Amino acid sequence: MLGCYDFCGYYENTFQWLEARGGDSLLKAYWEEAVSKDSQLHARDLIVSEGLAGMKKYWGVTLQEESPELGFTLHSTDRLVRLDIQDCPSKGFLLRNGLKQHADYCDHCIGWIGPMMKDAGFVTDHEHNHCGQCWWEFRPASDDAAASPPGEFEAGDVRLMENWPSGQMDLFHRATSSGDRSPASPDSTF
Repeated sequence: MLGCYDFCGYYENTFQWLEARGGDSLLKAYWEEAVSKDSQLHARDLIVSEGLAGMKKYWGVTLQEESPELGFTLHSTDRLVRLDIQDCPSKGFLLRNGLKQHADYCDHCIGWIGPMMKDAGFVTDHEHNHCGQCWWEFRPASDDAAASPPGEFEAGDVRLMENWPSGQMDLFHRATSSGDRSPASPDSTF
């Protein structure tokens, strides 16, 4: 039996294998169908039925289980849920163990979360640095507000960390899939 962190290496290898055999379209279909609509069906059902409250329930429990050292913060208002991941447990496992099979492991999150959010009526602002840090804001698609500026949710905002930005920065604005990548700006913030 694989431990949950050992799984990350096999998961990443699966991404590389799928992409090598069927290209980007097969990989994106895997994230949406096998992850978003199958293995994460419990998250999808909760978020589609309960919206922002369901997001708080899902990520509050899931991140606590994956990151008991609290390498994340979760904030919510009546209009959005914000996650800051200061130390991603799965990407951290890959980095600590020198594992790199797929060019963009971090994209699998937006690859399964984006379609789920779209089906639930939400959009996502997101940024990741491929070094185990990222932030997310989920709001109703009808809310045209911009992503919060750095520091608005000061406690735990990865954009205030000493090493942010670092690595290759990937940005997503009002995204609902991994194909919604925004052009990177020089300072890598919205």
